[in-house]
Amino acid sequence: MRKDKEKVIDEVWTEDHIRSFLEVRSHDGSDHDFHMLLKAYQSMRASDFQLFVDFFTAEGRNLLATGKDGRSVLDIIGEHRHGTEYAEILRRAAGP
Repeated sequence: MRKDKEKVIDEVWTEDHIRSFLEVRSHDGSDHDFHMLLKAYQSMRASDFQLFVDFFTAEGRNLLATGKDGRSVLDIIGEHRHGTEYAEILRRAAGP
């Protein structure tokens, strides 16, 4: 791997960087809330994802938005063996 393309691990994310994911938009016609939540999950550590979900819900966005295949981000995370902490964050945010 080229030095300028090395994966950054444990990068410190600022609140502004985390908030910037609220501007992510889908390019394939899928629901914007679904897309930004999925990108946040794929990009962030659990602690950063928790903060993102707080921002996301404060804006009244839909935690249960689905992709073109009808699955929610929680459905997708549930299929990942390392997704447990992220799934719990979403469940707590969704409430009872």
